[in-house]
Amino acid sequence: MRWWDIGPVLELEHELFPDDAWSAGMFWSELAHARGPQATRRYIVAEDGTGRLVGYAGLAAAGDLADVQTIAAARDQWGTGLGARLLTDLLRAATAFECAEVLLEVRVDNTRAQKLYERFGFEPIGFRRGYYQPGNVDALVMRLTDPAQARTESSESNG
Repeated sequence: MRWWDIGPVLELEHELFPDDAWSAGMFWSELAHARGPQATRRYIVAEDGTGRLVGYAGLAAAGDLADVQTIAAARDQWGTGLGARLLTDLLRAATAFECAEVLLEVRVDNTRAQKLYERFGFEPIGFRRGYYQPGNVDALVMRLTDPAQARTESSESNG
């Protein structure tokens, strides 16, 4: 993801997450940590054949722990494997950052995303009550140990 992607990302962000969408400032802040030798973030975008932005994802790394900050695919891309490809890229980045574990939060009512994470080996480890505001929706916290050995999109198709 680059600065010029923020506008299209925000459009998709507000479409998919109208109640708790990230602001432009949040994306700018994350991108400030995604370049150079001291980078601690990985942000990516996906486009369709026409150049339309159809997905994005981000990861933050600190020490040996990574956190999936965001992952989203346009509704017309659901079921195409785009979410799995985005997650695969993030897990490769976590491995490159030498992270031993990856954490994420997912809305308790987002079973589609939970199933994706479970396919990759993430396991539920707890809840964060009222995490998503203003709707006061709980988050399920999930963890993946050893992202280098994760059941990724490419390893599932080869094994």
